[in-house]
Amino acid sequence: MNSGLPILVVEDNDEDFDMLQMTFHSVAIPNPLYRCSEGEEALEFLGQTGRYADTQAAPRPGLILLDLNLAGLDGRQVLEHVKRDRHLKSIPVLVFSTSGNPKDVQSAYDHGASGYLLKPVDLPRFERMIRLFKEFWLDHIVMPEDDGREVSRG
Repeated sequence: MNSGLPILVVEDNDEDFDMLQMTFHSVAIPNPLYRCSEGEEALEFLGQTGRYADTQAAPRPGLILLDLNLAGLDGRQVLEHVKRDRHLKSIPVLVFSTSGNPKDVQSAYDHGASGYLLKPVDLPRFERMIRLFKEFWLDHIVMPEDDGREVSRG
């Protein structure tokens, strides 16, 4: 159902991103995957500014997987920005974090996260979670359509 929607992954850890890419491939997720490794970079991507001014390099994502603990502008601030921006707020944001701190979980939902996924530490559990993510978010959930307007630029 949502196999063509671009997915933006905001992840600063190369190993975590590599494992995510490998698992997406192994469970046959065909969606185009884009990565930003910093919060500031994610806002440039979403706003199609700076190094992402070419809209071909930064399509509007249909879903964002967001790590909370990023250097500089962290995931919490990125989430707040996305949910305050009238052109971005309809994009579902799933927090994808190693933090099981109840304050982080509550804060994420308070700021509009669509879900909160704890990164499993072992590969079998990671693959199972990604398979369930695919079945739920990509095969069954009806996503909002792109509203056709340009994304905000600042």
